[in-house]
Amino acid sequence: MKSTGIVRKVDELGRVVIPIEIRNKFDIAEKDPIEIYVEGSSIILKKFEPNCVFCGSSKDLVEYKDKLICSKCAESINDLVKEQK
Repeated sequence: MKSTGIVRKVDELGRVVIPIEIRNKFDIAEKDPIEIYVEGSSIILKKFEPNCVFCGSSKDLVEYKDKLICSKCAESINDLVKEQK
């Protein structure tokens, strides 16, 4: 991880402001969802991108029964169904 040299304090409600330079660099706009997770002793903030439930791809997604599936995995499932018939 590279240090930006920018330091922010956590406010009384537990919030931290992400500096505009970082938001611009990662194309984060107001109201965009941010994913928060822990990796070792680090807290990672990442712009949320929906992914395929099977392979993790974020391209060519279709929704099926409230789940996102990429077109490649949907094709593979379709092929499996055809083989079993």
